[in-house]
Amino acid sequence: MDQLTEARSRVVEHACCPELPAGDLWIFGYGSLMWNPGFEYVRSERATLRGYHRAFCVTSTRYRGTPERPGLVLGLDRGGCCRGIAYLVADADVENVLQILWDREMPRRVYSPRLVKLDLGNEKVSALTFVADRTHEAYTGALELEAVARTIADCSGARGPNADYLFATLRHLDELGIRERRLDELRHAVQALQLPRQRS
Repeated sequence: MDQLTEARSRVVEHACCPELPAGDLWIFGYGSLMWNPGFEYVRSERATLRGYHRAFCVTSTRYRGTPERPGLVLGLDRGGCCRGIAYLVADADVENVLQILWDREMPRRVYSPRLVKLDLGNEKVSALTFVADRTHEAYTGALELEAVARTIADCSGARGPNADYLFATLRHLDELGIRERRLDELRHAVQALQLPRQRS
């Protein structure tokens, strides 16, 4: 095992990470990683992941909510497909990027890191991504639209209002030409809840 592979193993051995390929590494972003990756990469591409969909199915007690009033953030859940952004990280940067991702995504272990197959259009690649762990207490399952909207409209955490997270994600999806009916409905529902407050 070479030094980079050993370093890679040390970073993630405690967090049930799949065995990662040697060399450059693709990372798939479907939520805040699309508009705020927070790491160095050498290439980014639009990507499609089949077998999972983007859903507000994970509670946030720090970044977008509090333990008393948990917010909601996106996770990958089973079924459907998800379009997002794939980032290619250079081999020499993988160790550092993995540490950044683990510090950001894995404090509560609510996600399961997985290698998945992505379609980049003319290319198919394996990528690391973070799938919602259905056995974790922070996993909510499928919630009614009204419940999701009210939570997002009402909650805030260390990184600001939960609604900002939703709207930033939607702005980026809009820029990419990606439309998802349920997220559009959620946007309108949250805006409708915010409107009376803005007028008062």
